[in-house]
Amino acid sequence: MSDTVRGPEPGRRTITTSVPARLDRLPWSRWHWMIVIGLGTVWILDGLEVTVVGNIASRLSEHGSGLAITDAQVTGLGAALYVGGACAGALFFGWLTDRFGRKKLFLVTLAVYLAATAMTALSFSAWWFFLFRFFTGFGIGGEYAAINSAIDELIPSKYRGRVDLIINGSYWLGAMGGALLSVLALNTDILPKDIGWRLTFALGVVLGLVILLVRRHVPESPRWMFIHGKEEGAERLLDDVEHTVEQEIGEPLPEPGSSITIEQRESVGFLEIARTLFRSYPKRAVLGFSLFIGQAFLYNAITFGFSSILVKFFDVPSGTTGYFFAVIAFGNFLGPLLLGKLFDTVGRRKMIAGTYVLSGLLLFVTAWFFAQGWLNATTMTACWCVVLFFASAGASSAYLTVSEIFPMETRAMAIAFFYAIGTAAGGISGPLVFSALTSSGVVGDAVLAFSVGAALMTAAGVVAAFLAIDAEGKSLEDIAAPLSARRASAGEGTTTSEATAT
Repeated sequence: MSDTVRGPEPGRRTITTSVPARLDRLPWSRWHWMIVIGLGTVWILDGLEVTVVGNIASRLSEHGSGLAITDAQVTGLGAALYVGGACAGALFFGWLTDRFGRKKLFLVTLAVYLAATAMTALSFSAWWFFLFRFFTGFGIGGEYAAINSAIDELIPSKYRGRVDLIINGSYWLGAMGGALLSVLALNTDILPKDIGWRLTFALGVVLGLVILLVRRHVPESPRWMFIHGKEEGAERLLDDVEHTVEQEIGEPLPEPGSSITIEQRESVGFLEIARTLFRSYPKRAVLGFSLFIGQAFLYNAITFGFSSILVKFFDVPSGTTGYFFAVIAFGNFLGPLLLGKLFDTVGRRKMIAGTYVLSGLLLFVTAWFFAQGWLNATTMTACWCVVLFFASAGASSAYLTVSEIFPMETRAMAIAFFYAIGTAAGGISGPLVFSALTSSGVVGDAVLAFSVGAALMTAAGVVAAFLAIDAEGKSLEDIAAPLSARRASAGEGTTTSEATAT
């Protein structure tokens, strides 16, 4: 329970609460499944969005598609605007999420995505398509900040790693569906060329509406509530959840562990957020930057050029590359699904460093095999699947890492900041570096693209070996004390785990 005492500053209250400990001691229950389904399934929509647009670019540019646009505009300007919107949305909604709460924003961001996707399906000119590609990205970018922070604050510490990884990895289920859906959309024997691509966007709207119905029942984060002066609501929420869980398991819950004393506050300014990330936690900031840049370049080294490589080097018909991408996407999803539990048992540091370094080394091996001419379309796809099996788990752990190693008041903004860095690197630097190399038809150029991605991924793994935090099984408040926590002159943001791990 919470005990209110007089705070040291006018207008602020100091409370002692066991809310974090009560959340972390909960066993897995139907309530947690509701959170996972309501919040996590939107990643499937993101994967569907990105993959569909990339695969139907050729159809959009054809005469009779109903849209006067070129292939290069769809994959160039259209993709850049989507990326720019995602970066802007992450930063804008990330700030609002920390200020106004997780629930309000994960409802708003999904509504933005739904409206923008519906408008994209109705595109009648290039400028309309470009405008709503930006706003679609704007909504998706906001989703990453609002949802990752909510998930980490609602899921018990024992399961946080695997749940976060699998949810972020579910992006690839959407990518797999998008690849197969694009094959259907491109088949003019089934759908007219001016209708098929519109229906693919409309399907995203239908799926999003279903998710929105479930998401309405996902509660606000009690952790956010007690810091922002809503501790009574947090207590009532947890009382209801605990009662439901006890009925489900048929026995009383154990007593919660330690409590925490915090000074309530309404919001955190940008200067305090920046000071926290770069002055109080500089090594953790370097870690987050390294993980996001490494995975962005490895993925772009493969995904930006996979279709061109299959067509130019292995004579695969362009209309069937979607099948190959579906296989690659399935390998990506298997990584977090099968390796996720190890991030909670073997540990964050070993698994993050291991998946990054191993995927980087395997991509080097793939590049060497390709240079020797030992691969065909099938074996090349198999090599990519093996690389991305480990890389996907590592990339998902990047989102987990930045969402749990910074104080609660800055969590959504930290996720947004590093997401924006990774997305910008992937969506801006990636095309500049890799598109020309992988589409040139020269083996050495493709090998260079693979080697650049592999080197950056491996380097990020080495950084993680030294700087990653052993966060498995720990409360978020033990990993990074809230800025509002009342502590004895230890210095803002400094924790025992920081001193030990970094």
